[in-house]
Amino acid sequence: MKWVNGISRKVSLEASIAEVVEQVRQSLGNLRPHLGFLFVSHAFASEFPRVLPLLQEKFPIPYLIGCGGSGIIGGGLELEMEPAISLQVGHLPGVYIRTFHLNPDRLPDLDSPPQAWQELVGIGGIDQPSFVLLVDGFSFPITDFLQGLDFAFPQSVKVGGLASGGGQGSNALFCDHYLYNRGMVGVAFWGNIKLDAIVAQGCRPIGDILQVTACERNIITALNDRPPLQELQEIVNNLGERDRKLAQRSLFVGIVMNEFQTELSQGDFLIRNIIGVDPNSGAIAIGDRIRPGQRIQLHLRDADTSAEDLRNALNRYAASKPRGALMFACTGRGEGLYQQPNFDSSLFQQRFGAIDMSGFFCGGEIGPVGGTTFLHGYTSVFGIFREP
Repeated sequence: MKWVNGISRKVSLEASIAEVVEQVRQSLGNLRPHLGFLFVSHAFASEFPRVLPLLQEKFPIPYLIGCGGSGIIGGGLELEMEPAISLQVGHLPGVYIRTFHLNPDRLPDLDSPPQAWQELVGIGGIDQPSFVLLVDGFSFPITDFLQGLDFAFPQSVKVGGLASGGGQGSNALFCDHYLYNRGMVGVAFWGNIKLDAIVAQGCRPIGDILQVTACERNIITALNDRPPLQELQEIVNNLGERDRKLAQRSLFVGIVMNEFQTELSQGDFLIRNIIGVDPNSGAIAIGDRIRPGQRIQLHLRDADTSAEDLRNALNRYAASKPRGALMFACTGRGEGLYQQPNFDSSLFQQRFGAIDMSGFFCGGEIGPVGGTTFLHGYTSVFGIFREP
């Protein structure tokens, strides 16, 4: 297995594609390309229809998916809001590959059996494939799809992100020889390859663990048999001055994913926004469904916390050396958060060395927490390719 990456900052589409192809050719040598991931800056939006014909003419790749993004990642660089193209190519002997494009009207009902979801992606009966998913968030119900895919392939790792940079109907999704502006594209692969996921949600916990004692869908009406707003106010009031100010703009809820786990750390929570409060009843609404009996803890997010959380997540990864990687980072991270360029990519390289990696800044990031796949925000998700 060999993964290589090419990246270009040229403002001409032809020149940019020629540059990434030349970089990839030199790195691959005589090895044959089997799978490619292509990420194209939305600065080239008017030329999206020309991307795949130009690429496949210069460097045919049997299986390829990609999308447009507001920022492009590759070669250790995170290029935000500027013209850029990144191409990641794998030589994958002994690996089976299936690409697919889906429109929302093709999704099975959530009560459908696993076979319906397996047939949807065209890989029924395959044991534990891995998935990379790229989505137009305006047209595709990704949360329902992830629920169905987890049902059909509970042991499979799924990573990816939502195309960014464009509005409704103007995002780009690439799949083999075709350009789409709605739905989703994906690739499944199995055989002599494994995909691992590192998910860094960028938060740290504050206060005590609280139990949800009454709720309805995403609205929490009682925590520890008390009004939730009262519990939150007491926790925030006991913080230091710096954290109290931070809580005014960056306060989140972390849902404990393992109901039986007693020792909890940052990676054990699913982070969700607080989207509303009712001062009269003291209820709070969060950005996900919740069940009575679940435990939550308040979390804060800032640049220092995001950096430390990413370091911890990278250090927890204990598998063999990666052969290649993909990075899906929220548009809310990057230089705007850290006030310095290439921050997350640099931490990855410090941990693993010069591993060829590609990716983009997403409108939402896909990755597992506690064995279940979720759509995240403000998160960096790494998909790491290795041999079994």
